[in-house]
Amino acid sequence: MQIEETKNEFKPLIVAFCCNWCSYAGADLAGSSRLSYPANVKVIRVPCSCRVNPLFILRAFQRGADGVIIAGCHPGDCHYTSGNYFARRRMTLLFSMLDFLGIERERTRVEWISAAEGAKFSATMNEFVATIHNLGENKKLEDLRCKE
Repeated sequence: MQIEETKNEFKPLIVAFCCNWCSYAGADLAGSSRLSYPANVKVIRVPCSCRVNPLFILRAFQRGADGVIIAGCHPGDCHYTSGNYFARRRMTLLFSMLDFLGIERERTRVEWISAAEGAKFSATMNEFVATIHNLGENKKLEDLRCKE
């Protein structure tokens, strides 16, 4: 009986869009430093946080993601000069659209994590997964064809 309960326990699916130069390197540092974060965080490497199109986030929710996090370089440290400023503006508009669609604000997050902040990457992912776990499964925008 107890085995069935652990099988049915909710494990949130998190999609993390990570900038190649900073946050992806921070994830790599977290791994090489043996700092843990949940395996249900799926990292997608992008050249810059400004490359994350809001449609990517909507599609992730449609495909079954319970939470989406965008991680990039700290403002002023972008390898593409001002890419993270564009990302920040774009995500602000996306947050208002997600509110309109009825998706909880806490399901989407933007973080600035440098390559030297492996501990911050690990802590951020653990905290985000805990937040999403408390919110429960995402039912908005889900496409039933994407479910197993």
